[in-house]
Amino acid sequence: MSAIATEVTEIFHYINGQATAGTGTQTQPVYNPATGEVTGQLHLASTDDLNETVAAAKAAAESWAEVSLVKRTKILFRFQQLLTEHTDELARIVTSEHGKVLSDAAGEIGRGIEVVEFACGISQALKGEYSDQVSGGIDVFSFRQPLGVVAGITPFNFPVMVPMWMAPVAIATGNAFILKPSERDPSAALLIADLFKQAGLPDGVFQVLHGGKETVDGLLTHPDVDGISFVGSTPIAKYVHETATKHGKRVQALGGAKNHAVIMPDADMELAADHITAAAFGSAGQRCMAISVAVAVGGAADALVDKLAARGRDVNVSHGLDQGADMGPVITPASKLRLQKIVGEAQAAGAALILDGRDLVVKDHENGFFVGPTILDQVSREMSAYTEEIFGPVLVILRVASLEEAIEVVNANPYGNGTAIFTSSGSHARTYTRRIQVGMVGVNVPLPVPAAWHSFGGWKDSLFGEHHIYGPDGVRFYTRGKAVTQRWPEPAQESTASFNFPSN
Repeated sequence: MSAIATEVTEIFHYINGQATAGTGTQTQPVYNPATGEVTGQLHLASTDDLNETVAAAKAAAESWAEVSLVKRTKILFRFQQLLTEHTDELARIVTSEHGKVLSDAAGEIGRGIEVVEFACGISQALKGEYSDQVSGGIDVFSFRQPLGVVAGITPFNFPVMVPMWMAPVAIATGNAFILKPSERDPSAALLIADLFKQAGLPDGVFQVLHGGKETVDGLLTHPDVDGISFVGSTPIAKYVHETATKHGKRVQALGGAKNHAVIMPDADMELAADHITAAAFGSAGQRCMAISVAVAVGGAADALVDKLAARGRDVNVSHGLDQGADMGPVITPASKLRLQKIVGEAQAAGAALILDGRDLVVKDHENGFFVGPTILDQVSREMSAYTEEIFGPVLVILRVASLEEAIEVVNANPYGNGTAIFTSSGSHARTYTRRIQVGMVGVNVPLPVPAAWHSFGGWKDSLFGEHHIYGPDGVRFYTRGKAVTQRWPEPAQESTASFNFPSN
């Protein structure tokens, strides 16, 4: 068993290039979910801290926007190198505060680095257009300019990857970025800030501000914040979108999910069972792209249930630093209690409990917030286990008669984040990908997270705002388009000014 640090550390903000406790008087404990121990005391921001951070960002944004693309990308290349060099350190920080296993933590950092690499090529994405001689002696060209000060409000489940979905693109396009990370696992953000500084990023361009609702509301309403990026639950995403847009800000707010995997009778059942097990229980199910519903079509159901149950029993649940661990704890005791409640409600309503991980105790970590893989079969669409985003290692199985019925089930769900179909039929796959009302679709791929040069985002109650995150949509979100119509007349040229609306 790996050694567990028990020292309680102070966790600061990062404002204008310096770690600081700020002027706020409130703190909040940070836990190691695998041990239940308090490992940190997080300083929460005051209104003065918020105002200082925004003022520093505004001043930095004005000068950073004038820095050449070549210099910006050189800093990002150096930051990418530093992230790679510090992956192990970052992963251990994530595991100690989130609970996910070390290899999974390293995996999220790797996916975050992909977006940094995309941002390193930002000059290609920012190229404008030029039209010569649209009228006599008149040319038109267009380009994109940064918004100014933008903020990212990020969730606990990916304390490195989700900030990397936002900050590198925002910074590459010339903005100053304020990160408000989750209070549950805030320490990775501070190492990221330090690496940005080591890479040569000017003070104030990337800052970290900790806090709860008061800090979030301050960012949503501050007159000098121009854009808000948010990832979290649907109710909060909706609130963030409504509040920030009411205050004149550009907003991208990604909400919750209920991701379905449809398994056709012609699917490779071994492959499907392997991937659905990993997608349902990896990171203790605390992923916005986790598969939480298996929709078994026709004869796929019985074979699939047995295979999923066998694989679920073999999942090694332990401290994330333990060698061979497949899955760690959930984030808080409240999360564990909620999972236990929802599973109990489903069982009472008639669902078949195939695998029960509610009372799992991990040896030597008896105070950890552990829940083992749990599988519910014969679930109906009225049960809370189906209607709610569980956000834990609970997989529910719905049985349907046909692909048509499966599509109806998925499209009727209010969420539209991600989905997958397992099949050996190109016809089934094409029908599903075209007709399904979901933003990200996998074919024999359980977690269809797009590569960094595409964009990530769902439909329906999984996204509020026009833009998806990172990739081309990220560039569009963090910039404004500008079109210039110009004429450079010869000194002796006759004036053609007219009171009529100009024509070509």
